[in-house]
Amino acid sequence: MPLIAGGLTLAIIVWFYGFVPRFGGNESMSVFGWLMAAWNDETGLEHGLWMPFLILGLIGYRFKDLRKAAVSGRVSYAGLIAVFIGALLFFASHRLPQPRFAALGLPILLWGACHFLWGWRVAKIVFFPLIFFWLVIPTPSIQYVTPYIRLWVVSLSHHLSSLCGVETTIEGTMIFPVAGDWPPLQFARGCSNQIYALLPLLVISAGWAYVAKIRIWQKVLFFLSAIPLAILGNALRVTSILVIAENGGARWAASTWHDWSGLLIVYPLSLSLLLVLHSLFLGKLPWKRTSQVA
Repeated sequence: MPLIAGGLTLAIIVWFYGFVPRFGGNESMSVFGWLMAAWNDETGLEHGLWMPFLILGLIGYRFKDLRKAAVSGRVSYAGLIAVFIGALLFFASHRLPQPRFAALGLPILLWGACHFLWGWRVAKIVFFPLIFFWLVIPTPSIQYVTPYIRLWVVSLSHHLSSLCGVETTIEGTMIFPVAGDWPPLQFARGCSNQIYALLPLLVISAGWAYVAKIRIWQKVLFFLSAIPLAILGNALRVTSILVIAENGGARWAASTWHDWSGLLIVYPLSLSLLLVLHSLFLGKLPWKRTSQVA
């Protein structure tokens, strides 16, 4: 019976979120339609299209625990509080109209339904995978944060390039050579796009922290570490562009290397450092088993 009720609940949510139009320029988009349109390279959230699969993967990771919890679970009316809050956010989004409210309310709705139908143990297991969805909700605040991060990256790149023997001066996001003959480099738009590497890195670090067998405070620190790692990776990327430009490859550095260095430096470096941090928390490499003493 709970399985049938869960299926009906999911069908109702899919109907309201996927087929009821209210958003967009001519108010013809549903919440899901608006999200899919907003997951593009301009927002840096192209990976949002993969989020449902990631959520299902995280839930599947705990499938055995989830099945046991569901069998022994009981109806919990406390879950209706979360259902009410999620529904309230959905109706508020249609009233305003503001699709972000409905998107924020979706995980709350689903979590509340699980809590109501199968009890607290199931709700506890699915909490993080569902809230994980919040990381791909487009927010205008990122537009205000990225200029400051971009300035940090340019400043750090200025100091790192000096260590590499490339003397520069900076004005805002413009970097000028002191002795080199390459033209000044403007890292406004290019670095802005690369700063969005922070968003998928946050998703990766959050999912990684969820499956990692480490303590709660370590999971939180592991997740937050994606922020400085993304800044460091971008600073090294910009530094590499400056070093190549100083050594006679200004045109290639500003075009080909500028376009590919994010993929070749930022992600490999950040993921490698995340692996190092995970290993430090465990005291060993994650894939190595603890030796059994007879």
